[in-house]
Amino acid sequence: MIEVAAGNVLKNLENITGKKILIVGDVGVDEYVIGDVNRISPEAPVPVVAVTEQYSRLGLSANVAQNIASLKSESVLLSITGDDETAEKLRGLLKKEKVNSDFLIKDSSRQTTRKLRVLGVLAGHHHIVRVDFEQRRFLSPEVEKKYLKRAQEVIPEVDVVIIQDYAKGVISESISQKIIELSKKNKKKVLVDPHRLTPLHFYSGANVFKPNFAEALALSKIDQDDLHFNKNIIRDVVKALETEGQFETVILTRGKEGMSFVQKGKIENVPTFAKEVFDVTGAGDTVIASLGLGLAAGFSVFESCVLANAAAGVVVGKIGCVPCYYEEAKAALKERC
Repeated sequence: MIEVAAGNVLKNLENITGKKILIVGDVGVDEYVIGDVNRISPEAPVPVVAVTEQYSRLGLSANVAQNIASLKSESVLLSITGDDETAEKLRGLLKKEKVNSDFLIKDSSRQTTRKLRVLGVLAGHHHIVRVDFEQRRFLSPEVEKKYLKRAQEVIPEVDVVIIQDYAKGVISESISQKIIELSKKNKKKVLVDPHRLTPLHFYSGANVFKPNFAEALALSKIDQDDLHFNKNIIRDVVKALETEGQFETVILTRGKEGMSFVQKGKIENVPTFAKEVFDVTGAGDTVIASLGLGLAAGFSVFESCVLANAAAGVVVGKIGCVPCYYEEAKAALKERC
């Protein structure tokens, strides 16, 4: 079945191009410092990194946006930044990746999220430390009003809406529910990539809900001890989330096990395409972007999952938060056929 679906997606892959997708959520910049590790510091028992390379990449919801752009479609990013150097760097990176930044709103009271990762090269790339520069708080009433006004302007123009939650403060209950309401009013599908710390009812009414398995367990409030004796745990988790969140479809991402969802009472499993896994950073962003494009192109849920697994299989073979490009997804699908 997977080979047939991959063939169908490959045959109609051009249908995902030229779509316009709105991404709602937190944004940031990922910075990487890479170097050789040959000794331990005499000042403390920590490795010394002799820096050989530094670079910055789009992070959080901005990575979803660049995945859509790299798959030959238009992404519109609706988010909040601070009025700082990181925000300017973010805009520069978005321009380079051809992502529409016209709907980024400046809030001088906030700090633009920046994540600094230090990697040491010692028989491979190893994370040594991650330093986060960020503020986790909801928007002020004034900024939220401005945000929703921009959402009202752009939603009628797009094909699909993605709510990407990193729990930094953009996705409040009122913003999420208003986005879903506006999308339904304009007959646009809403996909949600949730955060385990955000209450489930924030997302209520979305069309597609895509947690990873750990998030699904936390949000469904199913005890992990049930995993030891319940063979139907996936069905139980999906049913609990669909009922409580009033979602049409719940898709669970399960790492090396691929994806699972329930259709007509039957569990559908879509295996992973990954050959080698170097870094899973940003893979979830690639999945939600691909799912959105697949559904916008008229693919079935199963076919959209196949596209998403093909794209995710590409990015986990790279280092850092990087997108899957159209030709890479095409090659992965062709190989699976």
